[in-house]
Amino acid sequence: MDFISLEKELKENTYPGRGIVIGKTPDNTKAVLAYFIMGRSENSRNRIFVEEGTGIRTQAFEPSKLVDPSLVIYAPVRVLGNKTIVTNGDQTDTIYELMDKQQTFEQALRTREFEPDAPNYTPRISGILHIESGSYHYAMSILKTQNGNPNTCNRYTFAYSDPAAGEGHFIHTYRCDGTPLPSFEGEPKLVEILDDIEEFTDLIWNSLNEENKISLFVRYITIADGTYQSKIINKNGSCSV
Repeated sequence: MDFISLEKELKENTYPGRGIVIGKTPDNTKAVLAYFIMGRSENSRNRIFVEEGTGIRTQAFEPSKLVDPSLVIYAPVRVLGNKTIVTNGDQTDTIYELMDKQQTFEQALRTREFEPDAPNYTPRISGILHIESGSYHYAMSILKTQNGNPNTCNRYTFAYSDPAAGEGHFIHTYRCDGTPLPSFEGEPKLVEILDDIEEFTDLIWNSLNEENKISLFVRYITIADGTYQSKIINKNGSCSV
């Protein structure tokens, strides 16, 4: 698989929807996670990321304007021991709870399917980073319909053991804007990861469509000891660490 430019990919797509990037820094010392959300409706755009324990949660920027919280308010990132879970919905909690009961990432996701938001049937995208004793591997998943047919659920998992330095993978919910929104197709895209969290955060945020972008979370985890640094950018509000 050839590298694609993450900057170019984002700048040329006005609506990739929600996206996950996971990889490793070029200096081979840090695991990298990025998650962004976008929105077209007032309800979707009325959100921010806030810290919650070692993870994050979406929250209404103006609570009085929140219409339906079911698919927009959730915990995108949670940490279970040496595992960091990231998803675009409440399947974060499903993965956390079932893995805490010794089930696998794939087993947990077999209990879920795409979102019930006809006619889009938004795919559920998920990722997990596992760091232990100086080793690191990750996996990504997408649950989606078969060509928009809600009677089917296709489940794909992509596992990456000992990822190469400077490389990562990018998966998102929609191929592009449209009505209905066309689901992502294929395997996660191979992208370049940067050593500096500030530079990588700016690259992603500045490449997202200005009208549709909402929030971005980036975390760099030191593989040797599990310590981490995080960045949050909210269009409605300020940046935080």
